[in-house]
Amino acid sequence: MSTEPRINDRIRVPEVRLVGPSGEQVGIVPLAKALELAQEYDLDLVEVAANARPPVCKLMDYGKFKYESAMKAREARKNQAHTVIKEMKLRPKIDPHDYDTKKGHVVRFLKQGDKVKITIMFRGREQSRPELGYRLLQRLASDVEDLGFIESNPKQDGRNMIMVLGPHKKKTEAMAEAREAQAARKAEAKANPGKSQNAAESEFDDENIADVDHVDEVETVEAPAEASADA
Repeated sequence: MSTEPRINDRIRVPEVRLVGPSGEQVGIVPLAKALELAQEYDLDLVEVAANARPPVCKLMDYGKFKYESAMKAREARKNQAHTVIKEMKLRPKIDPHDYDTKKGHVVRFLKQGDKVKITIMFRGREQSRPELGYRLLQRLASDVEDLGFIESNPKQDGRNMIMVLGPHKKKTEAMAEAREAQAARKAEAKANPGKSQNAAESEFDDENIADVDHVDEVETVEAPAEASADA
């Protein structure tokens, strides 16, 4: 069923409670009189409360009203957060360089306001040493404690051990800061045209942060191969 309000000749009631263009209460008038007033003001008669008795109608520019409503809805969607759960996989005996690389990904995700699911994968004899995975998760949580907190404590899940980190910074705050940084870089690039245009681009562009609803998503991020563990 259409959610559009009835306007003008589509209104099928004998009388309406009429509201003027400036919000003034005109009172209950016959439908024919309301339509006549709409023509005099060069406006539309729009049914704004169909369930009232009699229905409430208002004189307005319906095309302008629809445009302004669409702009408000777009702005509201622009300020909504896109809740994402990133996933990072590690091995219990991860190489120090690989650990730093993956920690860097976790830091970036938390700065963006995303949650991070950390998965420790056990293989072979590693499965008898769950404390290795637990210590690694605690170490990682400690290394990024200024950006995130342990939202879900480490727990064993088959061959894996899982922990979820939540960001201290809300997604909406991260998005606002990203927009400010993007505007600053664009202003700097405009003031210094000799610099690369890439300096003016933000990792949060409008396509990524606008017009999205609240959803949950899991994204696995691949990193360089790790040092192999004992079989």
